Amino acid sequence: MVSPLFSASGHLVAIGGAEDKTSDLEILKKVFSLAPEGNQEVAVIATASSIPDEVLPDYEAAFSRLGASRIHSLGIRDRQEAADANTVRLIEQSGVIFLTGGDQLRLTHVLGGSPVLTAIRQRLEDGAVVAGTSAGAAAMPCTMIYNGAAADALRKGAVNMTFGLSFIDDLIIDSHFLERGRFTRLMEVGASNPEHLGVGLGEDAGVIIHPHGILEAIGTGHVILIDSLDLASSNIADLEMGEPVAVEHMILHALVSGNGFDVEARRYLVADELQAMLAGRVGQ
Repeated sequence: MVSPLFSASGHLVAIGGAEDKTSDLEILKKVFSLAPEGNQEVAVIATASSIPDEVLPDYEAAFSRLGASRIHSLGIRDRQEAADANTVRLIEQSGVIFLTGGDQLRLTHVLGGSPVLTAIRQRLEDGAVVAGTSAGAAAMPCTMIYNGAAADALRKGAVNMTFGLSFIDDLIIDSHFLERGRFTRLMEVGASNPEHLGVGLGEDAGVIIHPHGILEAIGTGHVILIDSLDLASSNIADLEMGEPVAVEHMILHALVSGNGFDVEARRYLVADELQAMLAGRVGQ
């Protein structure tokens, strides 16, 4: 199911956190618009959150305003609940599946290898939209960041990584990116594995991952891309843990709403180029 170019029929939407849930709902409106035609059911999964009873009502109210026909609020607190047949059924009938923020390790621990995660992957394959904010976004790739200092993370071993939910490969996603100064986290990741594109999501900003690996920035904030594919040199392999990392020729892009990026071609897309490319993908 996982492809470097993201070949599923549905869409992924990764959000940097603190998205508007009470005013214009710009990002959530975009998420809802990507649901398969005729399916306006929404499943909100608050597994990552330590306070699901406080988080879920905000999303219930937001998606109700957007016109959801039914909203399934799913706490899913443990692995037994992640195997519940009724919960799986609710996910299987939903056109939008939304993962809230919180702790991405809690999310992967509870959902990893579960019938719920299998159902989410299948819905994505079949055309549903799977969206996540903050921890829900960071956990989407095959490999995820789960810890690491923001201020001085460009040191060998300063960023902790583990397996994610495997919705997409070859991306590393970090949230609250500008607000918490997390540039050096993705730089350290890029130095250790240049093949992975770093995606840093600002608050109230997100990225739609279209089929075939086309990224589209949405929201009022920035999406920062750190591309290390053509990295010229780094000392990271020769260092002791904790020593400072040097990098040569790491490329940074800043996207705002309407800009895009072709992951395969490693090419920045201004608004007109993005729309032309997305139009060309229709029906493929």
